[in-house]
Amino acid sequence: MRTDHEQAFHTFEQELNSSTLMKEIELKKIAGLPFAYLWPEAEVDKRMIEDALKFCAAKAMRGKRLTLEMSFVRKSQAFYVYRVRFLVPQRKMFCCGNLCDDCIRFTS
Repeated sequence: MRTDHEQAFHTFEQELNSSTLMKEIELKKIAGLPFAYLWPEAEVDKRMIEDALKFCAAKAMRGKRLTLEMSFVRKSQAFYVYRVRFLVPQRKMFCCGNLCDDCIRFTS
């Protein structure tokens, strides 16, 4: 059984592979950070690539409590590199005694 995080990355990769804007994609983990290597079609510019990445990420995050962190790394003559991460929200694990609105005591 996959976690929401793993399932989101799997869906994200499938959506990118089915995109008509990309000739080829490759997702790599380097030093524990996920990178997307994208070879776009001839007439596709950087803005269109970023819109496609956000669209695919939105489909992958649908129904899950994840947020997207995406940053442009570099452009080669043939491909673009982006760092794409899905972040899991942090939850409080104990009561700090400050009467917070999201106190762990108020959740069941």
